[in-house]
Amino acid sequence: MNIAIVIILFILTLFVVISLHELGHFITAKRAGVKVEEFALGFPPRLFGIKHGETLYSVNAIPLGAFVRCTGENDPTVPRSLASKGPWSRLAFYAAGPLVNIFLAFILLSAFFTLPTSGIVGNGVMVHSIVEGSPAEVGIEPGDVILEVNRQLVYKWGDIQNMVNSSKEGEEITLLLQRDGSQSETSLKPEYDPALEQRVIGVLLCWNIVNQVEEGSPVDEAGIMPGDTILSINGQAIYNGESMSRALASIAEGEKIHIALLRGQEEIIKEFDSARQVTGINLRWVDGVRIEQGRLPVWKAAYLGGWYITHMPELIVASIPLIKEDPGKALVGPIGAGQLTVEAVKSAGFNFMLFMAGIISLGLALFNFFPIPPLDGGGMLVALIEGVRRGKRLSPRAMRLAYTIGTTFLITLMVLVTINDILRLKGGGFGL
Repeated sequence: MNIAIVIILFILTLFVVISLHELGHFITAKRAGVKVEEFALGFPPRLFGIKHGETLYSVNAIPLGAFVRCTGENDPTVPRSLASKGPWSRLAFYAAGPLVNIFLAFILLSAFFTLPTSGIVGNGVMVHSIVEGSPAEVGIEPGDVILEVNRQLVYKWGDIQNMVNSSKEGEEITLLLQRDGSQSETSLKPEYDPALEQRVIGVLLCWNIVNQVEEGSPVDEAGIMPGDTILSINGQAIYNGESMSRALASIAEGEKIHIALLRGQEEIIKEFDSARQVTGINLRWVDGVRIEQGRLPVWKAAYLGGWYITHMPELIVASIPLIKEDPGKALVGPIGAGQLTVEAVKSAGFNFMLFMAGIISLGLALFNFFPIPPLDGGGMLVALIEGVRRGKRLSPRAMRLAYTIGTTFLITLMVLVTINDILRLKGGGFGL
C-alpha cells in the first residue's frame, strides 16, 4: 500500500469536494444577479487567471479547495452585492454549497456500494456469545453453528439479520443448529431493539472459537482462553485455517504479532514476539468458509447511499456521549481526516477511497449547516430571520458582533482540533 498515493488522493478529494461546494455558491450567485468578481480554484498565490465577462476565473498554487468572491458581500448599499439581495435569495446562496456536497456524497456512496466487494461466506455461521437477557439465551450456546433460519440456508452474518427481520412481528423463528457433530432445531421469538431499530435474537457471530488451550503454552501464558474468537492477526482478518496460516507466515522476522480476540462482547489484543509462540491452541471452525466476490444492484446501492445521508445526523447525535467522554477521538480536522483515510484504505483497500470521499463531502455539508457565522448555516439563519421579519434587516452592530464571536469560536476550535490531530498522529493513529 503506497501511503503517498493515498495522501495525494485525499488532497485531491478535499480539492474536489470544496471546489464543488463553491461552484454551488457561484451558480446560485449568478442566477440571483450577484456580481461575482472571482471564482478561484485553490488558494493564493495565484498561478494564472482568465477574465470572462465580469468574473476572473483563477487557478492558485495551494490545491486545498476553492473560493467565490462576490462584490460587497456584507454591504447592502453596493449595487448587485450579495448583501443587497432579498433574504430568500441569500438563503438559497448559502444553502447551495452544502446541498451540492450532500448530492455529491450520495453519488460517491452509491458508486462505492456498486463496486464488487469481497465477503466471507461459509456453510452456516458460528455463535460466539449470547447477549444476556436476549431470546437466544434459551436453546443456543456459544460454539453452535446456525445452518438454517426457517428452512433457509445461512451463508454469512448478514443472512441472520435479514431473515430475522423478514419474519412477522411476534412470530417464532426456527433455527437449525449444529453442535458437537449433531444437528437439532430450536425455536425462539425475536425482540425489537430500539437502539438498533431492528429485531434481534441476541447473538454475536464469528467464524471460529478457541476450543482448547495447552496448559503452559505461550498462548496460555498470554491469557488466551477457551471461548475466545480470533478476529485478526496484525490487521489481517482470520476466517479459516488457511487465512490464519497465511497471516502468520507473512510476518517478518523480529516483527511483533498482535492478535485481536473477541471475548464476550469485548475486543482485546494479545502480543507475541514471533509466530513460533502462537502454538498450543486448538480452534473450531465453520465448515467451508471462503471469500466470495459480490456486487449490489444499482437500486440497492442507491438505497444504501441514501440511507447514509439520512441517518448521518442521527449517528452524530448518538455519538455525543463519545464526544463528551473522549473528544480527542471523536473530533477530527483535515489532518485527522487524512490520517483516518490512510488507515481505512490500508485496511480495506483503494476502493474505500470512494466511501471516505462521500463521508468527507457529507461531513463538510453538515459542518457548514451549523448556524454559526461565518459558516453557511450562519448566513442561512440570518437570511431566515430577516425573511420572517419581511425583509427587515438585523442591525449592523448585531451582525458585526455575531460574526466576531462566530469567527473567534471557529478559529479557536480549528486550532484545538489541529493540535489534537497532530498529537493523535504522533501517538499512532486511530487504531483501526
